[in-house]
Amino acid sequence: MEEFDALTAGIEPGGLRNRDDIGILICYMLTAAGKSSLGQSDSSAVCPFRREDIISVICDNGIANYFETSAAIANLEKCGNIVCEDTKEDLYTVTDSGKMIARQLNQSLPSVIRNRAVAATLELLSKHKIENENPVTIQKADGGGYYVNLRITDGIRDLMAFSVFMPELSQANAVKRNFHKNPERIYQIMLAAIVGEKEMVQEALKELKIQD
Repeated sequence: MEEFDALTAGIEPGGLRNRDDIGILICYMLTAAGKSSLGQSDSSAVCPFRREDIISVICDNGIANYFETSAAIANLEKCGNIVCEDTKEDLYTVTDSGKMIARQLNQSLPSVIRNRAVAATLELLSKHKIENENPVTIQKADGGGYYVNLRITDGIRDLMAFSVFMPELSQANAVKRNFHKNPERIYQIMLAAIVGEKEMVQEALKELKIQD
């Protein structure tokens, strides 16, 4: 009987049950994230990735379970294949030795696993890009309630900035989540409303309803 390092709980059919394979996948993900975030195709690209995001990509997609993924991260760090660049934010990057390990992915892991992990990684990077370019802060208001301060940018300059008041923190967090789903569409709707383009507002709201 084949022995696995990992437990099978939470792993979908075809998922990873060997800690070394999980480590290879993590190195591959961090390498792919660096290339995608910097628009590079060479091996020098790096991109910090939060530990919780690494675990989320792997576990939420049923590729491996939480405990073995955590153990694989610890083992990679111990061996110098990944490094924690920011202990406060728990940000990891892949080292040169980790990039060498990542090259083993094509030979050692099923393509379906590779594709699933890379797709989830790119989706997460896109989410982070939207959040970074359209920051939201929640500020407690005097007398109760919260101000949600929202900014829409083009990556260089502010296009729009505004605040909304919400009586409960849960509502403020909901505003933040919903805003980050599509800040570009919100910008289009508000701009059209401000300049009095009713047809643009209706069209934007129609597209927003279709997407939901």
